[in-house]
Amino acid sequence: MLTLLSFFFALGFVIIHLYSEKVSFLHKIPRSKVLSAAGGVSIAYVFMHLMPEMHMFQEMLLEQEFAIFGLDHYHVYFAGMTGLAVFYGLERMAKIYTTGPESEKYWPFLIHISTFFAYNFLIGYLLLDGHYNTPEDLFLYFAALSVHFISNDHALRLHHEKEYDSFGRYLLAGAILLGWGTAFFIEISEIWLALLFSILAGTMVLNILKEELPAERESSFWAFASGVILYTVLLLFLL
Repeated sequence: MLTLLSFFFALGFVIIHLYSEKVSFLHKIPRSKVLSAAGGVSIAYVFMHLMPEMHMFQEMLLEQEFAIFGLDHYHVYFAGMTGLAVFYGLERMAKIYTTGPESEKYWPFLIHISTFFAYNFLIGYLLLDGHYNTPEDLFLYFAALSVHFISNDHALRLHHEKEYDSFGRYLLAGAILLGWGTAFFIEISEIWLALLFSILAGTMVLNILKEELPAERESSFWAFASGVILYTVLLLFLL
């Protein structure tokens, strides 16, 4: 049952990528309060659900006496930090090419779409092989990532409207299904699962904050805070 439900949720992610541009109020300036609320929901999911999961995974790694680079108690946190740092580096690289020579103008889109393809693949994989034991767990994952995708799609469309609408959104939608399909046929060890979860948490934090913090975004703190509070209450109620 959970496998079938996860497949339907994967299709839901695909629909969001393909049709999020139809939601007209997201394109208003100043920034739609819905996007700020979406950021709040996503950050609540990271801190109230993913990070406790990371802690449990770290305990599991300790029980299995897994240790590399002398990290001991810090493997999952190092993986999360690495995910954040790598994603930030790619964002900076894309921005540098944006202000570079005209011949390099296509690089920002290639960097962004490649990065988010890998990101979506990971999300699709964890949708099936993320050790979700109940429909409630899957629903919380789907709900948080759905609003997160809406925010990401909005940002990518602002930067690369023509390229993103022409084929970028189809690549990201396909990455979700490819990740889910890979998980259906290939099951990785709990060690790699722990590290992938941690990388997802780190990259989500960066994606949320880079959309919420810049002044030009004209974000709404109260909408952001409402998203945090409402989703935290939902997590406490369902888990």
